[in-house]
Amino acid sequence: MARHESADTIVSATVGAVGFVPTLRALEAGKRVALANKETLVMAGELMTRAAAESGAELLPVDSEHNALHQCLRGETRAEVRRLILTASGGPFRSASSREMKDATVAEAMRHPTWSMGAKITIDSATLMNKGLEVIEARWLFGFGADEIDILVHPESVVHSMIELVDGSVIAQLGVTDMRHAIQYALTYPERHACRALPSLDLTKLSALHFEAPDPERFPCLKLAYRALREGGTLPAALNAANEEAVSAFIEGRIRLTEIPSVIERVMDSHEKQAVSSLSVVLETDSAARLLAREEIARLSVEPRVVA
Repeated sequence: MARHESADTIVSATVGAVGFVPTLRALEAGKRVALANKETLVMAGELMTRAAAESGAELLPVDSEHNALHQCLRGETRAEVRRLILTASGGPFRSASSREMKDATVAEAMRHPTWSMGAKITIDSATLMNKGLEVIEARWLFGFGADEIDILVHPESVVHSMIELVDGSVIAQLGVTDMRHAIQYALTYPERHACRALPSLDLTKLSALHFEAPDPERFPCLKLAYRALREGGTLPAALNAANEEAVSAFIEGRIRLTEIPSVIERVMDSHEKQAVSSLSVVLETDSAARLLAREEIARLSVEPRVVA
């Protein structure tokens, strides 16, 4: 379906690594891809962007943060932009203690303060791994390095992301917290169509906008994602596979929320990095990392707990 001759736009909205191959095939076929599956770029951004460049395919982000960056970057040259700033709500444990996070139930981790999403991405938001994955995604979508992509916690989720220009100016994209805006933008770009289904953002009802730096000690997944991006090769694919396995294990009650980064770090430390030279290399990395993650999960496993 992703390569069907009558399809001009493919919306890649599967969850996790399962979307990798269809998205790559769509880009190879020269399709416009509206990408809501960040894991595909995390696993093999080099392959994806190379396929798009060779076929002339367009890769448009649907993630609210990258969609916002895409809008902010319209009309700006690469040389004019100093850094990208991804905003994060902070998730349900933004102000929680380390002890509270250690004892967190699945139900507590699923209570995202501003967005309604699926289970996997909601748990990723609770650990802030979602933001780490988005840093890697931003690198491949926009061509910025790890030191040029920052994260700010913004609990109101009104500013969806920002760019800072070399002269110090900051451009932000604001909007209501509804994914229909980002989806429509990706489907109709470069045109802008009226979106009558969504209300306008009422700035008079905003008492304040808050921003704070994320805490890498309580949220170590951020450091792991930046490490994977800096070291490159197949390490991001290993990180992604380990995270998917660890999140599933947490949802099933086999490990604690705070053990998710432990599983990921163990897999990354054991991974023998290779160049992202082919589809088979990425898929082999994914499979091997999952096996190692399962072994680590078994080692860390706790008695199943009943979660409400």
